Amino acid sequence: MNSRISICGIPVDPITMQETIDMIDVALAEKKPIHHVVINAAKVVNANKDKELKESIVHCDIINADGQGVVWASRFLRKPLPERVAGIDLMGELVKLAYRKRYKIFFLGAKEEIVKKVVDVYSAEYGNQVVAGYRNGYFSTDDELLIAQQIGQSKADILFVAMSSPKKEIFLNKYKKEINVPFIMGVGGSFDVVAGFVHRAPGWMQKYGLEWFYRVIQEPGRMWKRYLFGNLEFAYLVVKEKIGYNSIKK
Repeated sequence: MNSRISICGIPVDPITMQETIDMIDVALAEKKPIHHVVINAAKVVNANKDKELKESIVHCDIINADGQGVVWASRFLRKPLPERVAGIDLMGELVKLAYRKRYKIFFLGAKEEIVKKVVDVYSAEYGNQVVAGYRNGYFSTDDELLIAQQIGQSKADILFVAMSSPKKEIFLNKYKKEINVPFIMGVGGSFDVVAGFVHRAPGWMQKYGLEWFYRVIQEPGRMWKRYLFGNLEFAYLVVKEKIGYNSIKK
């Protein structure tokens, strides 16, 4: 794997979707533990404020750039990433891999009706043999250890966690030994999309980095401040790094 680069102090692996899948495929075959995470503009901003979130990211084995903004920033900073690796697309590819290689998946997160629908969707397409178990994402910190142990007892090969950031990153980093699943990955709101409760942006909007705008259109009251100020903060961090780098060169 190529050496990691840093975007605003957050490491990311300069690898493609296919390279990511190939690495995971080999790791699963060898039963080598892999902790995967994706980063986007918002997560970069938050990780610069939240030490525990940042620690949870930097200790991951594979760090992909999910947000197109991170890819553009890498090019602006002259350390280009080859492409965006969207978490929801990677999840879909890994479900196919699980079906082909007879791996089992545990689904954790979202509301009960949503996670159950996700399991139903994948079971209908690939058969219920790909499912090791599932649980909704609503639980207290007092229940975390028990839930981690229950996931480990499921004998799953893959764990997808659909909870908000930084909760999912911190949970996975804190309990990865108890979870004891070869491949673990946070997938954010992907369950909502697979279950059909949220629509994903059209392909052209994904290509031009406008998925955030599509989310704002769907939920303007909840999303506009988050994305407006989050994107501005990210742009500030990128320009700050660019100016700092140029100053060092001189």
